Amino acid sequence: MQIEETNLAGCVLIKPTVFEDSRGYFFERFNKLKFEDTIRQSVNFIQDNQAKSDYGVVRGLHFQKGDHVQAKLVGVVRGAVLDVVVDCRKDSKTYLDTYAVELTDENHYQLFVPRGFAHGYSVLKDDTIFTYKCDNYYNKQSEGGIYFADNQLNIDWRIPLDKMIISEKDKALKSLR
Repeated sequence: MQIEETNLAGCVLIKPTVFEDSRGYFFERFNKLKFEDTIRQSVNFIQDNQAKSDYGVVRGLHFQKGDHVQAKLVGVVRGAVLDVVVDCRKDSKTYLDTYAVELTDENHYQLFVPRGFAHGYSVLKDDTIFTYKCDNYYNKQSEGGIYFADNQLNIDWRIPLDKMIISEKDKALKSLR
């Protein structure tokens, strides 16, 4: 397993060691001991989520507030996404900085998203399956978000605007200003 620091404090890209042969491939998707040793903190994941979407779907930017704030470990089982995070921790040196990475069923990368980040992704291939572990339960009253096309963040979702499929809820999110 190889860990790459991102430009956002505490947010790391995990590149697994993949063993391939004539039968296919094998890799360890999650190992709590190795994971915590690598990120140098304890994380107790308590919920796994999975979403299936086709090309053009943009989800986010979402976060949980207060007692329901969440850290996530995200990845792709099938297809490809552009995964995007925003550091929303006001006391952070990287406050409101963004990071984006392509997660695919070919590179098997995963992204650890610490508590206090907004998260979203755009789907780059049809029939994509996206998974994520959370260290806290979802709570509807604690949900928040940032408008996906916020001018201050200027995120390139790599999907033309006329091809984007966005929920009404995400279209109604407010910009940072």
